Amino acid sequence: MATEISNKKLARIAGLLYLGVVVTGIFTLMYVPFKLFNADNASLIFQNITSSQTLLRLGIVGGLLCYTFFLFLPLVLYKLLKTVNENYAKLMVLLAVLSVPVFFLNVQNLFSILSLIISGQSKLGLSKDQIQLAVMQHLDQYDNGLRIVHIFSGLWLFPFGYLVFKSGFLPKLLGVLLMLGCFGYLINFIGNTLIHDYSKTGISSYISLPASFGEIGTCLWLLVIGVKDKKQT
Repeated sequence: MATEISNKKLARIAGLLYLGVVVTGIFTLMYVPFKLFNADNASLIFQNITSSQTLLRLGIVGGLLCYTFFLFLPLVLYKLLKTVNENYAKLMVLLAVLSVPVFFLNVQNLFSILSLIISGQSKLGLSKDQIQLAVMQHLDQYDNGLRIVHIFSGLWLFPFGYLVFKSGFLPKLLGVLLMLGCFGYLINFIGNTLIHDYSKTGISSYISLPASFGEIGTCLWLLVIGVKDKKQT
């Protein structure tokens, strides 16, 4: 009974952390880019950023919060799932945690964009065109960095999905979706790397659906339902 209660508490904690990841992730990785970076015209993107610096700052904070939550999430999941398969649980933690320092280093590009907008002319003596060019270069580097982050965002889902599938106290369907989500992330990474304007084809949004359903579904299951009773042998 003590183990059961402990697992239920771990499930709730994991659900709360996952909810933090999902909410801040949607804001940082979807809403902010849509409002600021979703344009083909470099001048319009630059204008969006300069006129909405507060939103960019909130996006930076949101991203740092997202990956702080994500640092602790796999550690809690490890405690919950290590009895299923400890080696897979350790691999899950390793692949997830590797993405955190990569993101933290990558977000420096957004700080550089803020610095250029605020003091590019006064401190560096750059013209507006030079500042715009530098901003776009940092934004490209940020996008490239996110692609590296997404490799690990995908890889950790396979051992996580396997553990969910084999757990006996979480729905097998969620485990299948999480494992499929791993391949979705990797396919999108390869597509973005090899194919110009791959993101504009619309394929990536469909390929990412299993990961979205799997992660949001697992988050809600852990948070609302927790873990089902599992007979101890």
